[in-house]
Amino acid sequence: MRKDIDLRIPVLGPPTVESPLGLSTVADDHVADYTPDDASVALDLSGRDGGARFERAGARQKLYFEGSRTFAGIVTCGGLCPGMNNVVRGLVMQLWHAYGVRRIFGFQYGFLGLTPDGPPPLELTPDLVRDIHLQGGTRLGSSRGPQSPAVMADTLERLKVDILFCVGGDGTLRGALALHEELQRRGRKVAVVGVPKTIDNDVPYIERTFGFETAVAEATRAITAAHVEARGAPNGVGIVRLMGRHSGFIAASATLASGEVNLCLVPELPFHLEGPRGVLAFLRERLRQRGHAVVVVAEGAGQDLVAAGGAKDASGNVKLGDIGVFLRDTVSREFKDLGVNVKYIDPSYIIRAAPANPADAIFCGVLAENAVHAAMAGKTAMVVGLWGGLFTHVPLVAATSGRNTISTDSAFWRSVVESTGQPALLVNP
Repeated sequence: MRKDIDLRIPVLGPPTVESPLGLSTVADDHVADYTPDDASVALDLSGRDGGARFERAGARQKLYFEGSRTFAGIVTCGGLCPGMNNVVRGLVMQLWHAYGVRRIFGFQYGFLGLTPDGPPPLELTPDLVRDIHLQGGTRLGSSRGPQSPAVMADTLERLKVDILFCVGGDGTLRGALALHEELQRRGRKVAVVGVPKTIDNDVPYIERTFGFETAVAEATRAITAAHVEARGAPNGVGIVRLMGRHSGFIAASATLASGEVNLCLVPELPFHLEGPRGVLAFLRERLRQRGHAVVVVAEGAGQDLVAAGGAKDASGNVKLGDIGVFLRDTVSREFKDLGVNVKYIDPSYIIRAAPANPADAIFCGVLAENAVHAAMAGKTAMVVGLWGGLFTHVPLVAATSGRNTISTDSAFWRSVVESTGQPALLVNP
């Protein structure tokens, strides 16, 4: 993560419209305050570096758009994730009730809905979205894969959309940036604002994305089941495969939450299967001492063992080999002499389709509110973030510049190693 990165947020023009929110500019008067445009959050939370700073999120006193004349659109993209409906509902409620926006389009099935090949958009109202936060998935549907920025811009122009909210992860944010650049090239004043959805929690310059808390809670339930199964049989081994293509935050966090995991494998950690310091030697010794073991593995771990040949999915991601099934079959074969009982659990789609838990529901609501505040003020090419516990505006250029991963030198990973009792290194000399 670069500390010299430009964190300035583009604006469509000078804000000249008085906000209808009626907030305060006076401290301690029992009325919530507007956020000044110069309010900021330091990128370096240690305070030692006076460099780059995020723009602070929040309601502005002066707006670029007037609500009654504004058309807004919402699109949800990528894989399902807990909280997507919460965000859609939060955007609609904030636009409608706080700012008086009466034309809100819900584009169906991701960016496909912004093309002539997609279904027509829905007209979103508070009545239509009133109960959707109680359900998993997304009322608007979703899809993977890019669409032509020019074609999507044509759709926005035809419908006279002033604001587009893009709810999604790194691929969605890259698509949003490409769309913003196309609109900018055409001289169109459309605010493109992202809400960060990735279950893997791997968007750079954002410390937490929505859906992650629920995913960890649901994953912990799966680990508990694996532990019960492992203890219920002689030499039982419970193996749980969790999401995490490049970043093992769900696997590591659920491991800590459970307290019952004996081995956690993540994409950031190289490991050997064979040899005196490999995974199999460690598990064999664990079974000898305790008679059972629980293994948690992120989907992107150990891909050198299960390479899938380089094929790509609709989002352009390299298709992964199935490390979970590989470990299940390998442990069953290699520990046959112990009469091993292997129970394998892959709860991925159950987790993705779950409704948001209370912590995520609150978080989604605040993300949606801040996304609307930013868009109405004319902010564009940005995504709402969280940094040091404060909500921020992050340029799409920064949010698509890389990927958050676990540092295996960190105190966080040390806690995982101490919780599991696994060696710090699982590689042979």
